[in-house]
Parts: sequence; structure tokens; C-alpha cells
Amino acid sequence: MGVLLAFSRGVDRLSAGFAVIADYLVLIAVLISAGNALIRYTLNMSSNGLLEIQWYMFAGMVLLGASYTLRLNEHVRVDLVYSALSTKGRLFVDIFGFIVLFLPVIGYLFALTFPFFWRSFTSGEVSMNAGGLILWPAKATLPLGFALLFLQGLSELIKRFAALAGLITIETKYEKPLQ
Repeated sequence: MGVLLAFSRGVDRLSAGFAVIADYLVLIAVLISAGNALIRYTLNMSSNGLLEIQWYMFAGMVLLGASYTLRLNEHVRVDLVYSALSTKGRLFVDIFGFIVLFLPVIGYLFALTFPFFWRSFTSGEVSMNAGGLILWPAKATLPLGFALLFLQGLSELIKRFAALAGLITIETKYEKPLQ
């Protein structure tokens, strides 16, 4: 179990590194958006490339930051009975969810998106908009994001089994978002 927990710690560090990239993408997107608006309204000019790069940044924010969100247990969930369960019960629900739902679905999504990205990359696909950008960097965020989510799902699964064995303690409480 020590090797698996070391793997889990490595995946957690990887997710944290990509979360930093996602954080910087927020800043870059805001600066590009503000700059684009300033140029459009002061010089009466615009660029499709500047609009498209904002979409790229948004894709990166969501897909590169999702694995860290999972690590922090901040992902969206439907809580019907989870909060009423004991810690051990929540661990069993999490394990079931990761094995039966999360990992198969994320693996399938990776399998669907990698060829989509690869075709774009090998063909040098470019946006059909005038002044548009190459498309494969945005499409690359799909399989990369799903791969990171899959690895983080494995990490979380390992941690749940280790917690059941009493080797580590993890926080399983989930606070409902304010409405």
C-alpha cells in the first residue's frame, strides 16, 4: 500500500501543478478580454484570434483545473443520503462511485477525445474564421484534462482504501453550496 500511496501523492502534486496553470489562465483570459475590448472600442478594431484564444483559455481553466477540484473534494455532487452516512459509509459510497461510475466514464471520455485531438494535430487544423488560430491546442485540453481526472480518480480511490484500512485519515464531509 505504501507504493500506491506514493503514487497517489505524485498524482496529487501533478494535479496541483496543473491547477496553478489553470489559475494563470484565468488572469491571461481576463487581460486578453480587457485588451480586446479596449482595442475594439478605442480603435474600432477586432480580432477573431483574440476571441478564440479566450475560448482556449476557458477550456484550459476548466479541464486542467478539474482534477485539482476533485482532489479538494469540491466537485459537484447530488447529496441525497451521503451527508447522513458515517465516515466509513461515505468511504464505501466513494469507492463504489469511483469504480463503477467515475473511472469508466472518464476513461471512455478520454478514449473519445484523444482521436478528436489527434486528427486535428496531424492535419494542422485551423479555425475557419478569418484570422483564426490553429485548433489542436484547444482540442488537446480535452484528452489531457480527462487523463488528469482519471489519474486523480485513481489517487482518490487509493486514499479511500487506505482510509478504510486505517492507514490515513481523509475528510469525507461535503458542504452543500450556499443557495
